[in-house]
Amino acid sequence: MTHPRSSALDIALVGEGGGASAVTPVEAGADGRTNIFDFDRPRLERFFEEVLGEKKFRAHQVMKWIHHRYVTDFSQMTDLGKALRAKLESHAVVRAPQVVFDKASADGTHKWLLGMDAKNAIETVYIPDKGRGTLCVSSQVGCALNCMFCSTATQGFNRNLTTAEIIGQVWVAARHLGNVPHQQRRLTNVVMMGMGEPLANFDNVVRAMSIMRDDLGYGLANKRVTLSTAGMVPMIDRLAQESDVSLAVSLHAPFDELRDQLVPLNRKYPIAELMDACVRYALRKKGESVTFEYTLMKGVNDQPEHARALIALMRDFDRRVQMKDAAKVNLIPFNPFPGTRFERPDEQAIRAFQKLLNNAGMIAPVRRTRGDDIDAACGQLKGQVLDRTRRSAEHRKRLQAQGDVHAA
Repeated sequence: MTHPRSSALDIALVGEGGGASAVTPVEAGADGRTNIFDFDRPRLERFFEEVLGEKKFRAHQVMKWIHHRYVTDFSQMTDLGKALRAKLESHAVVRAPQVVFDKASADGTHKWLLGMDAKNAIETVYIPDKGRGTLCVSSQVGCALNCMFCSTATQGFNRNLTTAEIIGQVWVAARHLGNVPHQQRRLTNVVMMGMGEPLANFDNVVRAMSIMRDDLGYGLANKRVTLSTAGMVPMIDRLAQESDVSLAVSLHAPFDELRDQLVPLNRKYPIAELMDACVRYALRKKGESVTFEYTLMKGVNDQPEHARALIALMRDFDRRVQMKDAAKVNLIPFNPFPGTRFERPDEQAIRAFQKLLNNAGMIAPVRRTRGDDIDAACGQLKGQVLDRTRRSAEHRKRLQAQGDVHAA
């Protein structure tokens, strides 16, 4: 069976094979200065040596000022000499995303709308829990993959975020939380599960995750940074070569026929190819597991036959990786949004599905819905997207047809 690439995916996959995701030099801003948020440690060291004519360790000092102390004004970096500070002022800037608004949920979840440019904004969400604090970070303005159950997809797609715009989300949240790397950790985990498909913006995402894990950045352990993908198979293999983070896969269906409808990317990379890539990813490192995200939708993918097929898929994964619980499943009850045709299953159906998986010996927690009162729950993120597709206009038409004019 062939899986022709649909035209709806064209814009999402421009990064494959050396397109938009190929390594490009960091561009200077409109004022001719380079945003230091765009640099991971190796690039910042080269910038100091090759552009400023300074020693590498000066780059390390600046990283600490920015990511540990949240200082963006070079004049306040007091252990740098006046001459170096003047050079930095001339050649560089530390420019964080603009906070358009921020909102706290009754359950402690916090959401920021961050301006990326004059016409686009994205959402970032912090979720506190016992002993941990997780930040959900966006990788694109909108998303091109058009997964049918995701609110972000209804806004269409504009562009990839830069490294500065990705790590800037972490900086804004960490500063707000009073996070001090290695000392007062309010931010313990980062998940690339916000707006967009991270592997369609490969280089910028990998560079930003490097800063998250760097001791001079946010000092997060590799396993505490998770990248979630809808299944861009070649990029999963590339990620295995170039980064060392946890992998999560948005599966949502155990059959190709159903997943083709829910996750259009499946038409290009069907489940068998996706699972092969996940096995390769897990085998690169002893003891590595992969998390499979499964959004439960009433009458769509929540029936016993779906559970049994999912169990078979996960057991086969464990067998191939030769490790018990190599496959972990996160069950996510669907979070409604205006205009969607999908519904959340009732609690009894959710627990019945979970019980089938647990009885088969699988780890399958039900993700507790957090931040739904501020539309910050999984699948609900919506920023402000100057859409380059027709999807947002089509969604508004559907809402108007349903009489829900204001929801658009």
